Amino acid sequence: MSIKPSVLILCTGNSCRSHLAEGILRELAGDLFEVFSAGSAPAGYVHPKAIQVMQEIGINISQHRSKSMNEFLDQKINTVITVCGNADQACPRFPGQLNRYHWGFLDPAHAQGTEEEVITTFRKVRDEIKLVLNAYVAGYKEGKIK
Repeated sequence: MSIKPSVLILCTGNSCRSHLAEGILRELAGDLFEVFSAGSAPAGYVHPKAIQVMQEIGINISQHRSKSMNEFLDQKINTVITVCGNADQACPRFPGQLNRYHWGFLDPAHAQGTEEEVITTFRKVRDEIKLVLNAYVAGYKEGKIK
């Protein structure tokens, strides 16, 4: 019996983008990967709007917590995916790490405007992350990427 490869998704605050990506990747490929998220400077909370927009697509991240990437430094992490530029620059090498990908997304936590404009930004980022991770999973299943 093989152990599933681990994927760690990193962002700076581990409050929005990394949790969106963690929830989506678990939904898409939880049978293929162990999926975690963390931050280089954790905010200490998961943004309520991130939880809300994920619930809209049937994914519950309400039990997620904001974590430091340091919690994973002694764990075997096969793939690291950074979803913001700051985390990409701050990302250390993890034991067992074979792959590293960087896909930067706008930080919806900094969205401004009306309530509807802000939630629309969260949805847009969620949908962009889902699109990229769908392609990643498809490529993985076809053996084109690791």
